[in-house]
Amino acid sequence: MEQMTTLAEVINNLREQGYTEDFNLQPNALHSAATDIVLHPEDFVIDRHYRFEGPSDPDEEAVVYAISSTDGKVKGVLVNSYGVYSDDTTDELVKKLKERKDTY
Repeated sequence: MEQMTTLAEVINNLREQGYTEDFNLQPNALHSAATDIVLHPEDFVIDRHYRFEGPSDPDEEAVVYAISSTDGKVKGVLVNSYGVYSDDTTDELVKKLKERKDTY
């Protein structure tokens, strides 16, 4: 498997694998505006995540989460910055999630 080095490469690769929803945060849930899907922490798992550290570009300091609903019908991505640009709500929500142990 070729190594992916940019945020865009990872997101494009995940799209090819069926992670088509773009999740955004609500206070206690993830929401996809395109399809109006709302997933609460008990409704989804993190399949895997990718962390990026851009030494010269702060915009590349991010974590990409590949997320699936527990019933397997919905797959999407959530992008969160970290460090000084981190969104505390995202961090709190992610702490509530279960990370799938049987993949990757």
